[in-house]
Amino acid sequence: MKHIRNFCIIAHIDHGKSTLADRLLEVTRTVVGKDMQAQVLDNMDLERERGITIKSHAIQMDYTYQGEKYTLNLIDTPGHVDFAYEVSRSIAACEGALLIVDATQGIQAQTISNLYMAIEHDLEIIPIMNKMDMDNAMPEEVEDQIVELLGCKPEEIIRASGKTGMGVMEILDAIVERIKPPKGDPEAPLQCLIFDSVFNPFRGIITYMKIVNGCINTGDLVKFVNTGKQYNADEIGVLRLDMEPKKELKCGDVGYIISGIKNSKEVRVGDTITHVNNPCDSAIDGFEEVKPMVFAGIYPIDTDDFEDLRASIEKLQLNDAALTFQAESSIALGFGFRCGFLGMLHMEIVQERLDREFNMDVITTVPNVPYKIYTKKGDVLEVHNPSGMPDIMLIDHVEEPYIRASIITKTDFIGQIMTLCLGKRGELIKQEYISSNRIELIYDMPMGEIVFDFYDKLKSISKGYASFDYHMNGFRTSRLIKLDILLNGEPVDALSTLTHFDNAVTIGRRMCEKLKELIPRQQFEIAIQAAIGSKIIARETIKPVRKDVTAKCYGGDVSRKRKLLEKQKKGKKRMKQIGTVEVPQKAFMEVLKLD
Repeated sequence: MKHIRNFCIIAHIDHGKSTLADRLLEVTRTVVGKDMQAQVLDNMDLERERGITIKSHAIQMDYTYQGEKYTLNLIDTPGHVDFAYEVSRSIAACEGALLIVDATQGIQAQTISNLYMAIEHDLEIIPIMNKMDMDNAMPEEVEDQIVELLGCKPEEIIRASGKTGMGVMEILDAIVERIKPPKGDPEAPLQCLIFDSVFNPFRGIITYMKIVNGCINTGDLVKFVNTGKQYNADEIGVLRLDMEPKKELKCGDVGYIISGIKNSKEVRVGDTITHVNNPCDSAIDGFEEVKPMVFAGIYPIDTDDFEDLRASIEKLQLNDAALTFQAESSIALGFGFRCGFLGMLHMEIVQERLDREFNMDVITTVPNVPYKIYTKKGDVLEVHNPSGMPDIMLIDHVEEPYIRASIITKTDFIGQIMTLCLGKRGELIKQEYISSNRIELIYDMPMGEIVFDFYDKLKSISKGYASFDYHMNGFRTSRLIKLDILLNGEPVDALSTLTHFDNAVTIGRRMCEKLKELIPRQQFEIAIQAAIGSKIIARETIKPVRKDVTAKCYGGDVSRKRKLLEKQKKGKKRMKQIGTVEVPQKAFMEVLKLD
């Protein structure tokens, strides 16, 4: 065990984690020849196209230091705030972390957030300044920022470059010297922590685990503590570039187990694996349950695909433990699922993966956040969907989730960023200068205001320089109301939204105008109305298509024309009473895009 080192790489998005991981794999000759390519560990097409890491990836390396051979287990993690759950799971499987800071950009919001997570788990932190080969690197300034943040000595910071390979040997030496070997008792009963899993169509579910105590052999009878199910360990091994089977895995190892599990409900991230004959006393304190922040309905385009969609989401959930879902139905869209995501990018990635990996064509409804509704009887309801809201007369008050947001930006953009945050009902808590031209702004903001386009607007205002990170900060009472859209007096449930009282009239008016453009004209008049309870706040009218019934009258008495027009009027009135208005699918999609 004293020759094992488990570590992960943490950083803000685009600070060069994956490139540096490539160099570590190259120097230790873990990946050679034709297998060596940029972003080796990012094995999803989607990750390569977007240049971001979505999944954390584990891989084992061998390194000889002062004549002794060491086993290094590396986990490369994502940097985007929406995938922070992947980072927390990687940190739980490690004893140390490489904190990478871009020498051209300095410390950013996600760097700080991931660092605090690592410190909470008592990990050894090795600070690294990456991209030192760049002309616009600011080593002295960034070094001061790291020393201030970590309280370390300047000589402890390793200067490196993922592109040129500078400093890579120093990093490997520092991993061996500074990071402690895993703690654990090889003689104790088996305890393994599940930190990830993936579905393989031929072999069933492959579970990734870290052995905390004891050891495991091929063919052992094991059980999963939470579910109580028993399995044979058909194959165990370590994670190299491909899976490498082993006869035995010892205490401190990170590896995988294949036991022919077909049902995705039987594997849970954070569960403990132990022997059936000599079980451990208690499960390992796993991970906290993930709390989804953005909810949206996912519906199959063809209603017959409902069961296929369920199977696809279950398989995807194995590989993405932050995704939650439950079945629901909508009058407009049929049967589908209410899914919970960690943010808008997470939602976009899930939609894209359903399309690419499972060939599922889906419709996603308007994203929203959970609200707590207190009724006059004293009951508390959690509502994710406006259609689940009780009658307005029964509601005492509504609470919405708030976040504590940290925005780090150059001083040039402070004014515009403050205006953006105030427009989203943000409250400035504090602002402090990190360096002479960088400032951190701390805001309390409603979650519902940031789920649509806040991140995009922040990036465009700051020319891509501002970084954004947030964590939940409880619920607060708000003046939220349900905005209904009526077509000829009939409410359309799929177009209902929960919104703040101050924004209701503007949103209602814009939705009515948009629907007027999108709904095709009928032979009768259609009234589109936006309503709060029984009060109408906006209206648009679609004029009817009419036939020229007087065309056959050549001259003659005017009363003949009037008689024909009156007859037409009665017909239109009768048609309006029995006619229904179909909202085309395109109209739903367009209206959902209104922020």
